[in-house]
Amino acid sequence: MITPMRDDGALDAREAARLATWLVDNGSTGLVIAGTTGEGPTLSDDEKLTLFRSVVDSLQTRAPVIANVGTNDTRRSVEFAKRAADCGVHAIMAVGPYYNKPPQSGLTQHFTAIAEATELPMMIYNIPGRTGVNILPETIIALADHPKIVAVKESSGDIGQLAEIAARAPASFDCYSGDDHLALPHAAVGGCGVVSVASHVAGLDIAEMFATFAQGDNERATAVHQRLMPLFRALFTVTSPIPVKAAVGMLGFATGSCRAPLCELSADQMRSLRDAIGPWLSARAAVPAR
Repeated sequence: MITPMRDDGALDAREAARLATWLVDNGSTGLVIAGTTGEGPTLSDDEKLTLFRSVVDSLQTRAPVIANVGTNDTRRSVEFAKRAADCGVHAIMAVGPYYNKPPQSGLTQHFTAIAEATELPMMIYNIPGRTGVNILPETIIALADHPKIVAVKESSGDIGQLAEIAARAPASFDCYSGDDHLALPHAAVGGCGVVSVASHVAGLDIAEMFATFAQGDNERATAVHQRLMPLFRALFTVTSPIPVKAAVGMLGFATGSCRAPLCELSADQMRSLRDAIGPWLSARAAVPAR
């Protein structure tokens, strides 16, 4: 989920709660808070905790709230996981440690320490394009034996990597695509869902795509995927979450701008984005009054 900001750049927790409710009403079965799309790297720990509490309070038991607690510092991640758990979140997520580029043995120690910090289930988030380190399938498969490490968000862009994890990890371990455009291909090799950016705009369509695939209607699922491709491309024309935050603003939410060093779209980029999301703007569910 994106993180709404006020015009002065401050966190808007009230709008975050309003958006969270709307997302669950429109196809999302769980929400990741303060992740990449939520501008986690530029949120303070206190802001993240405020977000966690606000979204948990707004959703109650309607959908699980997954708190991103990972950093490139194991000790800090462990302590923050404990603070996040106190906010009532239902699960935690930890990204591969960025910049440090630890070896696979270091990654194993890092994720194990975070998993053992709370009683909550944990998702590993592998996105080497942002972190500089790829969590290899054999590492994730080994970590999947930990009773609290229950899922991976796989954003390496390598379908073979997710396929290997899905084939070799315990059946109870969930493999999620971290890329909208690969969500259906990932499902075909063992993926169970997607931690999505495009669901801010087309959550019901994405739910339909997975539902029809699960029913064995590959032709219809493929048709939905193809219908969504222009939206997927539009939301990643520049660094995410810049386009999706603008798109959610077009839907009627007070999102504010992304925090620096991310910047706003140009006028031409805004026009192109509006054209791409046009079908969803005209057909969207009503956004509740602020």
